[in-house]
This record gives sequence, C-alpha cells and structure tokens, in this order.
Amino acid sequence: MLTARRAQWGLFFVMSLPLFGQNPAGNPGSQDYIVSFRPGTSANDRAAAPGRAGASVRFAYRHVNAMALRIPNANAYAALQRNPQVTAIVPNRPVSEGPTVVEPDAKPGTGGGGGPTGEVVPQGVKRVGEPTATSNGNGIKVAVLDTGIDAGHSDLAGAVHANRFDAFSAGGTCNDVRGHGTHVAGIIGARKGNSTGVVGVAPNVVLYCGKVLDDTGSGSDASVMAGLEWALDQGVNVVNMSLGRPGSLGDNPALRTLVQLLHSRGIVIVVSAGNDPNKEASQQVPATYPEVFAVASTTAVTGTENCSFLTTPIPADTASWFTTDGAYDTATGIGVTISAPGADQENVGRNCVITSVGILSLKAGGGTTRMSGTSMAAPHVSGVVARMIQNGGTAPENIRTAIRTGANRKGVAPLTSPTSSYTFDGEKEGIVKAP
Repeated sequence: MLTARRAQWGLFFVMSLPLFGQNPAGNPGSQDYIVSFRPGTSANDRAAAPGRAGASVRFAYRHVNAMALRIPNANAYAALQRNPQVTAIVPNRPVSEGPTVVEPDAKPGTGGGGGPTGEVVPQGVKRVGEPTATSNGNGIKVAVLDTGIDAGHSDLAGAVHANRFDAFSAGGTCNDVRGHGTHVAGIIGARKGNSTGVVGVAPNVVLYCGKVLDDTGSGSDASVMAGLEWALDQGVNVVNMSLGRPGSLGDNPALRTLVQLLHSRGIVIVVSAGNDPNKEASQQVPATYPEVFAVASTTAVTGTENCSFLTTPIPADTASWFTTDGAYDTATGIGVTISAPGADQENVGRNCVITSVGILSLKAGGGTTRMSGTSMAAPHVSGVVARMIQNGGTAPENIRTAIRTGANRKGVAPLTSPTSSYTFDGEKEGIVKAP
C-alpha cells in the first residue's frame, strides 16, 4: 500500500483552534454557548434572558429561537438552566475550513497577484462538464460561506453581489485575506471569455459573500448560523460551505433547525464531506445533516507514477487519499450524496509517496493558485446545482435525486485508492455530471 504525503495537510477540522465552549457543563467558565428557547417564546423574553442571567449576546438569531451567548461563570450558566423557556444550552463549537495543500506558483498567472497569462479551463471543470451558452448558471444566486471573497479579483469582475455579510465586523467588507473562500468562489463562478484566470463551473452565477470564517480560517457554530440566516434573507438558491467540524446529528439543535429551514425554503446546501479518511460524513457537522449535499473528493485526471512496485499510475476518478466518505443511506438521508474533483491528480514519486496536484482556481490578491481537498470538491457540485436550477431544477431533493441518478460512472467510481489510508465505504456513487 502507498503512503500519502501529509505535510501541510493534517486531518479535517483537527486544527489548533480556540476551543469555544468546551468546558464540561458542570463546570462552565467564561465561554460561548448556543442557547435554544421553547417555540413561541416572545422576542422580548428571549432578549431579556441573557441580562437576567448576566450573560452577553454575540448573535441574536431571528429565524430560530436561539442566541449565541457568552456566559461568564457558573452562576450565569445555572440561571439560564433554571429559565423555563430555555430548552438547550450547548457549546459553541469551533468550525474551520478543511486543511488544504496550497501550491503558490500555479499557472496561468504568477500566483502572487500578478497579471494572468490567459484563460484556462481547469481539469475539474472539464471533468464535471464545461459550461455552455445555455448552461452556465445565469442569474442563479450562490452564497459562499467561507473566509470571504476577493471581490476585486479580475476574474470575478461583476460576479460578487454588493450585499455582503461579515460575522466578525459590523459593516465588514467580507474581504478574503486567507484565500480559501476566493479559491472556492473561483471554482463556482470565475468568469468565462475574459482572457484571464480560469473558467468556473457556472461562470454566470451571482456570488454572495458571507464571511463566517476569520482570517485564520476559523469560526464557530455561531458564525455559521449567522451566515445561514443572512443567506436565507438574501433569497439565494444555493449555499456552499466548504467547512465543518467533528460532531453528531443532534449536538446543536438550533443549527440543525436552521439548516432544515433553508432546505424547506428550497435552498440547496452543499458541504464538504471532510478530509479525514478515518471518519465518515456522519461524524462531521454539517456533513451529517440529511438536508445537505455532502461531497467527497476524487481525482480529475490520471497522475504520474515512478514507484518501483506500482504497475500503473493512479487514474482519474480515484477516491482522493484524504477524503472522508460514507455510503448514502436512503432511509436516513445521511452520507455522501456525490463525489467530485478535489484535486487534479495524484502523483507517485520514486519514494512511493503520493503528492496531490491541486485544483487550479483564483488566489486572493490576484492570479491563480492550486489547492486540494473536499473544500474544492464541494464547489464543483454547487456550480452543477446552479446550472440544474437554471435549466428547471426545483426542490432540493429532486435535484439530489437527479444528481445521484445522473452521475457519471455510477456503480464504478470513485475507484478504490491504493493508499493505506483509504477504506471503501461500500458505495460507488459516481462523479457529479453537469447538465
């Protein structure tokens, strides 16, 4: 079996982050929590509860009966527990982008903010299906809840709507410093025919920027919930969340309720499954939610091979060595909906170690760069969903069914990875296919 290179990668959502609200409930310190209230609790009663307990408000949600509160001590925590209108107090758990490999010298462009040398259709876009004049996501609203978007990037000219959300600054610009959100946005909606950068899966969409992860790539349930509420208010058609954390279906009832609300309003929520091959999508939030489209990662093209005991290179449509997967359960709706390219290819060196060639997309500050991960697989699906909606796709579950039944190489792909980290989940769901 082959060993996959883990330098710079780490495991999905296992990062050095502040552990908001991780103290045991019996000994709470000054921490952040999500507090849920009984249905029918008036806005006045919800607003009064923190002050009575001595807690402070981080976010007051409008579409669910919940607040994100900073609870300063055990007495304040106990006071909220005694409130008969409070139904749950759960930690405000940390959320992050999926760790990715960044290759700063990608072509075209300098990768360092310089001018591009020409427009390229990335291998991932070619694999799922290049946009056409009648299948390009025209006018479909796609919210990217991430580290922000570089709206000034030349390949996103006119693509990013003026209404933007920043969970970390009132009146913030939603500008992307880290680059993750810009890369994701480029995969979805980089413009076509402008002789610059790359072409997105759906180059005529309208991108909505929601900054729910900060400049280090970190956020929390609270910031993600605030971004989801904002996306709902904007009337978007699709939400892309290339982010997550370890967790379970019921560990934050308010977040689950909010996701269910967007789903009931006809909004398709696409999320990355995770970058830990030792886990399944059911062990990640929000990937575990039945209402979302959890996306696993594959290669887009065949790689190169110089390993003495490997007879053939790793082919296109192979499950990425890092991907989280998990067979889709039709009874519960939990599991991976579909796979999509999360890297161009996987190359095997003379030392028999795999390195990934990332997906080519946009770099914050200008130019292009490559990144690999299920964070890159999800936006390929978001772009395909936008094109399906453009061509008459309706309810989220109808679109899910169409994606699964119309997948490319269904029953064959993802091909089994030769790496020791990969374990087949029992389903070959296929590769997402654009209209």
